[in-house]
Amino acid sequence: MKNTYKVKTLNKKPDWLVQVPGSKSMTNRALLMASLADGKTLLKGVLFSDDSRNFLGSLKSLGFAVEADEQTKEVSVTGLNGEIPTKSGEIYVGSAGTAARFLTAMLALAEGTFTINASEQMKKRPMKPLFDVLSQMGAEITYLESEGFLPIKIKGIGKTPHADKMCRVKLDISKSTQFLSALLLISPMLKQGLHIEITSERKDGSYIRITRKMMEQFDASVKFDGKSYELPGGTAYKAGVYQIEPDVSAACYFYASAALTGGRAIVENVTWECMQGDLKFIRLLGELGCSIRETNIGIEVIGAENGRIKGLTADMKDFSDQTMTLAALAPFADSAVRIENIGHIRLQESDRIHAIATELTRLGIKCNEEESAITIYPGTPKPGIVETYDDHRIAMAFALIGLRAKGIEIANPLCCKKTFEEYFDVLDRLCAD
Repeated sequence: MKNTYKVKTLNKKPDWLVQVPGSKSMTNRALLMASLADGKTLLKGVLFSDDSRNFLGSLKSLGFAVEADEQTKEVSVTGLNGEIPTKSGEIYVGSAGTAARFLTAMLALAEGTFTINASEQMKKRPMKPLFDVLSQMGAEITYLESEGFLPIKIKGIGKTPHADKMCRVKLDISKSTQFLSALLLISPMLKQGLHIEITSERKDGSYIRITRKMMEQFDASVKFDGKSYELPGGTAYKAGVYQIEPDVSAACYFYASAALTGGRAIVENVTWECMQGDLKFIRLLGELGCSIRETNIGIEVIGAENGRIKGLTADMKDFSDQTMTLAALAPFADSAVRIENIGHIRLQESDRIHAIATELTRLGIKCNEEESAITIYPGTPKPGIVETYDDHRIAMAFALIGLRAKGIEIANPLCCKKTFEEYFDVLDRLCAD
């Protein structure tokens, strides 16, 4: 693919039936739990992308028996009931926040000394709240570049000396809920159990609920009383066969295309039974004026006539990955679109609030950028190249603008390899139909 992707403007309403890859969030959670289970686990519907390949590569570097088949989207992992096969080594997590947080927590409880390296992008993302807790638990962390950030060398605590007494820690998750998911996911390694008191105002979230639900499916049930999380002592993951859901985050781009054009989109096997928080974005499309129903194939979205989107104010704290998607729809709304409670997305793959404001302004759209919110006003996007900041979600979401506005190009489209490497190929095929 070239350095820019020229979006094909649609001249007719789309009528799309789409397949999307497996969920990145669920893939990496399942890989971690499979590696900590006792025995061989077969994962189906696995996402193969830069993030998941870095996770798989890390598990192989640590000595786990891993077999992957990209054609069938299956991976088998043989776990050792919470033990790590090697006692030393180096892993590379790339730009994957889940791999960075989850594997750091796992190695902090392992026996041995390990180096964790990452991409330049991941080296800038916050890790300190997790490092602080792991240090309090007894892990020894040496910073190899900047304090509080990857890369690090970590010496794990190994066998805990007070295995009869529940481990108790405090954690701030205001910057990322992945810190909590990391601790919850590795908690079966602590045979005495783990109690986590949340000190931040934010105490729960959609991705934490995914973590808890998946842990339950692997036979590990976490209690939550509104302030603290607790996994009882003696809990272990059960090996077996696990089916990963399709990626609802990826599905939302195609549903948004229907909203934008007045067309129709169905994404196979995306149902209201899926556990992913981005289902809330599909419901939000209803508030924009779309018609939504569940079919026997998957959820169907039909856009309002001629894509007449309604303006609104949306609190997107719990499904903030779709902030960029709503921002791409906003110029075509009948009044201003305000997106609130999204300050944490400034600390993700890019400063996403600033990126949205910068790129929409470049296209001639008026925006008001705030610390944790953005307001976008209706307008006609002018032709231009959208910079993507090596951020897959900026690339995929802003391509939608070009379905209605001519002359839109996406810079560095290959950054979408992080989660959906065939995204622009799929878009090409759909737009050619």
